[in-house]
Amino acid sequence: MKTVIFPGTFDPITLGHVDLVQRAAALFDNVVLAIANSEKKQPLFSLEQRIDLCQQSFSHLANVEAQGFSGLLVDFAQAHNSQIVLRGTRSIADFEYELQLANMNRALQPGFETVFLNALPELSHISSSLVREIAALGGDVQPFVPAPVFAALQEKF
Repeated sequence: MKTVIFPGTFDPITLGHVDLVQRAAALFDNVVLAIANSEKKQPLFSLEQRIDLCQQSFSHLANVEAQGFSGLLVDFAQAHNSQIVLRGTRSIADFEYELQLANMNRALQPGFETVFLNALPELSHISSSLVREIAALGGDVQPFVPAPVFAALQEKF
């Protein structure tokens, strides 16, 4: 059984994330969203809220689960019997950064692999940080996020 780890802060999860997870769920036996605690980023939603929003957003996919983590990604992956991480890219800048991370992870754990999926063109402009900013300023983010996230953002703002 092949398990892929999809790490991120998912603050909040967007339709871009949803697309990547759905595509990964068709390619791998299991997809584990590794939701980074990431307190230094001062997330809008708590770790528990982000896990819950991810679980709600992927309840229709039996082979997808969400778990919080802190520490090294290679250690989290190893604890889940995986040496494969999924990363999404929207631009060349994303790819350059992700390539650096992929090479570092492989240096930390030989044999560790990174699979890159490109964002669909119609979703490539969406980012969690832009969604947070638009929502904070009273804009409509419904076209960019799953329904549970939209409801949670409405409660926040």
